[in-house]
Amino acid sequence: MKTTPSKKRKDFLVFGSPLIEEAAIQEVVATLRSGWIGTGPKVKKFEDLVRDYKGSKHAIAVSSCTAALHLSLAALDLKPGDEVITTPMTFCATLNAIIHAGAKPVLVDCERGTQNIDPAKIASRITSRTRAILPVHFAGRPCDMDALGELARKHKLAMVEDCAHAIETEYRGRKAGTFGEFGTLSFYVTKNITTAEGGMVLTDNAELADKIKILALHGMSKDAWKRFSDDGYKHYEVLYAGFKYNMTDMQAALGLHQMPNIDVYWRRRQEIWKRYDEAFAGLPCFTPAAPEAGTRHGYHLYTLLIDSDKRGKTRDQVLSELNALNIGTGVHYLALHLQPFYRKLLGHKAGDFPNAEFIGERTLSLPLSAKLTDEDVSDVIDAVTSILR
Repeated sequence: MKTTPSKKRKDFLVFGSPLIEEAAIQEVVATLRSGWIGTGPKVKKFEDLVRDYKGSKHAIAVSSCTAALHLSLAALDLKPGDEVITTPMTFCATLNAIIHAGAKPVLVDCERGTQNIDPAKIASRITSRTRAILPVHFAGRPCDMDALGELARKHKLAMVEDCAHAIETEYRGRKAGTFGEFGTLSFYVTKNITTAEGGMVLTDNAELADKIKILALHGMSKDAWKRFSDDGYKHYEVLYAGFKYNMTDMQAALGLHQMPNIDVYWRRRQEIWKRYDEAFAGLPCFTPAAPEAGTRHGYHLYTLLIDSDKRGKTRDQVLSELNALNIGTGVHYLALHLQPFYRKLLGHKAGDFPNAEFIGERTLSLPLSAKLTDEDVSDVIDAVTSILR
């Protein structure tokens, strides 16, 4: 059956472009005029907003989710040869943080449907050197935290949750990022709440929270965070060989007016998600699995898997055709164990994690942002339908 080719958009639809409203812009301008553009009162206010939303006892704002992951693992005092179990279906920062913390990543395949780590495959990878599990709530879908929690308790393992996609995500009424010793958030430009760059560590452990805060600012005692405050100069002591991972007030200013609208943005992305589901039913592609009962999906990424066998086009061909129609896309992700560095470091080969490989060969992410207009969504639907039908 012949179809009319989709019309090319006049302007390029940028993938992951965030909704930045006027109040946030004015907050950044006010920060610049205040003269306090480093770590200060707006970072503290942003931490409080996120902490209260997530229901965590402590929240420490840092420069990125990568920093949050690194700090969380560093705070566990991992030793050379210690192992951390995670998934190959994630961004490279997840594995890099484990490596930089001095440990070895141990990969476990994901489930093909949920694209989250498969708890049933974890037990066989636990050894006497395993110290932690690092689940990734992929695309905003919560992992099976009952199963993961049971494994962690049984084997006395720490848990660090990668919630880069999952600020709104819930599992059985509990927010993602509050199950383990640490939860880590991303406020990168494409995320549901953005500070352009930025991250946060969540924990209920006061001692670990203090340690994270010290590690995040050169290893200096926690009073160092207050040494330029209105309370007067505070002398500090260097307690660890720490890092430079603090967030700035300029970054936090962007987030202050987004957090009160987080559920408004979430509902808009849910609307777009449902439009995509309806439009792509019957096309030669696999749409995301429906959210599981008792969970709240973060609706961060809408990932299509191209059914190349039926359509005769590869994922990369579809990406190129969408780009030619001015529709921006992403790839989340190529299976990490096949990337040259990790293949060499960990000794993996094609076929080791078939579900991650299946996804990595076929996946593409479509625009999904509260900024999208109804016309933008229609353009995406028309372009995908034209290419795949």
